[in-house]
Amino acid sequence: MSFRTWYESQKRTRKFHPGWIVMTVGGTLLVAGVIAVPATLVAETAPPPAAAPSLPGASGHGKAPGEAMPKVIEQTPSPARLRNAKAIQVDFSPPSDEAMPTGEFGKAVRLGKAIFTDTQTYARQYVGNKLNCVNCHLGAGRKADSAPLWAAYGMFPAYRDKNKHVNTYEERLAGCFRFSMNGKAPAPDSKEMVALVSYSYWLAKGAPLGVELKGRGYPQLAEPSQKPDAARGKQVFEANCALCHGADGQGTEMGGRYVFPPLWGKNSFNGGAGMSTVKNAAAFVHANMPLGKGSSLSEQEAWDVAKYVDSQPRPPDPRKGKSS
Repeated sequence: MSFRTWYESQKRTRKFHPGWIVMTVGGTLLVAGVIAVPATLVAETAPPPAAAPSLPGASGHGKAPGEAMPKVIEQTPSPARLRNAKAIQVDFSPPSDEAMPTGEFGKAVRLGKAIFTDTQTYARQYVGNKLNCVNCHLGAGRKADSAPLWAAYGMFPAYRDKNKHVNTYEERLAGCFRFSMNGKAPAPDSKEMVALVSYSYWLAKGAPLGVELKGRGYPQLAEPSQKPDAARGKQVFEANCALCHGADGQGTEMGGRYVFPPLWGKNSFNGGAGMSTVKNAAAFVHANMPLGKGSSLSEQEAWDVAKYVDSQPRPPDPRKGKSS
């Protein structure tokens, strides 16, 4: 019996026959094979899709409460950078103040910002000079290239050469109080420490952990063509810095509060602070000073004025007990 004759007999009698299953499955596999092969070839040879264009306002600044956090966009690293994962930098923008959380956690975040911007009022018992945290971390800890909190938080715990062991983020903050503030550290469970950590955590919300973010710390300068010189640095200071910090480097005080901080003497950072190292001070100065005119000084001028400022008397490093 031919296939056509068999098929017509099945239609007339409407009887089920197992051969129908074989015919159906075989036909399905045949059709699928015909379609799948060319589809695979097209997929393998087609060019990759073009990258989606970036949207306006994607930086994340000025977002209203409840809006999505900004996305982290990784730069395409060079092969040299791939050999050192820590050196691969990514872009990140912290959330706006308008997006601060509510409730008890929101209170802690707001207290953390208050301590950071007005340490003299909100953490006075832990401070031994006239500085506020914001003097070295501009923009309430937000400004890129001024050691922003959002870029520091995700890099701890980490080993530090300064004290030769792995530090938690709380210990890193404690060091700021001990050296930069020439004071004593709040206890890890104190309301001040909890608030500062909460503020840092919130600023870093959405950032990857253990990855160096663009703007972290101060942009390090290349070694100067001339050895840093305090005499040249004094001239740079008088021309560019004395207007705000005073000819004697003791800052500008109004109504019992410092508008511009003292750079040396008993009311400034001590000899153990990171800013007492010329290379750190030079990097900060070049990126951020004069205030609002960062990068206006040459790198050599930044090295020289940092040498001049760090050569002035200040409280001793508490680990050494002598003036730096």
